[in-house]
Amino acid sequence: MSKEKLRFAIFGNTYQPRKSAAACDILAALQERGAEIQMEAEFYVFLTAGQQLDIRVDRVFEGSDFEADFVISMGGDGTFLKAASLVGDKQTPILGINTGRLGFLADIAPQEIGRTIDSLYAEDYAIEERVAIRVETDGDPLEGCDCALNDVAILKRDNASMITIRTTIDGEYLTTYQADGLVVSTPTGSTAYSLSNGGPIIVPGTHVLSLTAVAPHSLNVRPIVIGDRSVVELQVESRSHNFLVALDGRSEKCKEGTRLTLRRAPYSVQVIKRVGQNYFLTLREKMMWGADTRA
Repeated sequence: MSKEKLRFAIFGNTYQPRKSAAACDILAALQERGAEIQMEAEFYVFLTAGQQLDIRVDRVFEGSDFEADFVISMGGDGTFLKAASLVGDKQTPILGINTGRLGFLADIAPQEIGRTIDSLYAEDYAIEERVAIRVETDGDPLEGCDCALNDVAILKRDNASMITIRTTIDGEYLTTYQADGLVVSTPTGSTAYSLSNGGPIIVPGTHVLSLTAVAPHSLNVRPIVIGDRSVVELQVESRSHNFLVALDGRSEKCKEGTRLTLRRAPYSVQVIKRVGQNYFLTLREKMMWGADTRA
């Protein structure tokens, strides 16, 4: 990789006007290095038209129409997930600058921007390969990205009744969930929606997926962890005759009877981490383990 002219594609959160100063800081750091700067169109319009900032970049792009050495996500984990869906199988490493609240993926603080850019140019960083889940249907294909870095959630559409989800693993019948939904999570997503429904925290790099029911009708239902090479097949019944499939929070409607097949995606997401970064320290800080709330 040439250090002379690195290319950066920047995505950002368009709902945080008070934190747009971080965008100026990172642009200044990249311009000092002579980097080629590309910016996603929605974020560019937010900064220039919305915040009246004098932003100068080499190129503005739509969606996944970019080629870069690094992707920078500015926001929280939601912004990171959006960037990852648009990177797709490009395998471009993604750096998350956290201008949101709780960030496991976006974990670089704004005040660390300068040092972090220096580390990229010095090639003093680590890459973690994160597994993604691909969703296939036997009916109409999903309209958006068919892969999820965090989780795939099968959810009811109406407020009144639960849905029934017949589940098989590698062709073997597991159970039929009667619940508001089912979350199939990667280790990366284990601290997100799955955790809020009682799912296990799974250390990144562990080659497993977890299945966690959302508000199950039976108290006997518990989360289950399976190998990430397993193939999960789901068939859903619903009184409203349709249901939602949410990939990293991006939901689409599916017709009742549609068979969903979930398997490991053919590519991994490349996440940039600082050398020596400790996951368990991050976990303790984000989850406030050991904190004395009486103080």
